[in-house]
Amino acid sequence: MLIPAYRPIVRRSKPLLKQVRTWPAGAISALQDCFEQTTWITFKEAATDGGTVNLEEYTASVTGYISKCIDDVTVSKTITTHPNQKPWMPAEVRMLLRTHDSAFRTGDREALRKTRVKLSSAIREAKRAHAQRIHGHFKDTGDTRRMWEGIQAITNYRKTSPSCDSDAILSDALNEFYAQFEVQNNVAAEKSIPLQNDQVLCLTAADVRRTLRGVNPRKAAGPDNIPGGVLRECADQLADVLTDIFNISLSCVAVPACFKTTSIIPVPKKTTVSCLNDYRPIALTSIIMS
Repeated sequence: MLIPAYRPIVRRSKPLLKQVRTWPAGAISALQDCFEQTTWITFKEAATDGGTVNLEEYTASVTGYISKCIDDVTVSKTITTHPNQKPWMPAEVRMLLRTHDSAFRTGDREALRKTRVKLSSAIREAKRAHAQRIHGHFKDTGDTRRMWEGIQAITNYRKTSPSCDSDAILSDALNEFYAQFEVQNNVAAEKSIPLQNDQVLCLTAADVRRTLRGVNPRKAAGPDNIPGGVLRECADQLADVLTDIFNISLSCVAVPACFKTTSIIPVPKKTTVSCLNDYRPIALTSIIMS
């Protein structure tokens, strides 16, 4: 007997588990209030010894506190994405669908009839809301990014880049592979002495605030896990402390280690990976540094 060559997409692809961070309603306002009431000078005093500010300790404590406050107002959860999941189907519809299937299996006709009516109404409303979201992408013809997102939703365009395994063996192999391209430099770093007539660059809080407000909120966060949206929305609250850190860094002619730390994300170049050269290293640095 011949076996059909077609296999449903549910059997051809496995569900993907993804760790996401959700922002509840009012999370940004709570974060702004938290930063507004924070006494930032405390971090500087704790990092001061003998009148000298330890830039590394000062910066690490401030960025760690910001990251901790973000964790307090957000919710991290693991979601499962199925390959046949419809883009218009929200969580409410999936819940009603499970209730409908449960009523069908138990044979309760009255419950099945009620859940069928609720499910049909929820599906119509979800499709209507999804259509309105797609139409909203084409209202502003000058926003090419939103128009492209609308085209992707209509054509069901999906990126075909496969996910990368996160095991320790692959990480060690990639570290050795990328390290072989580095030139061995045995020359010790020397700190340059500024001339007497040179004036140290000094930043103002207004300049830093204006720069933070221009941060792209869609940019991926670096090792400090501080997203660009937080820097943009909390620019008024973070401008003073970041200005102080930047000016100390300029006067000391040194960059804090947490700002120079980079996370290397291996992104597969091909659908089927056969060697380490098939991975493209993507470097993520702190948004504050960039």
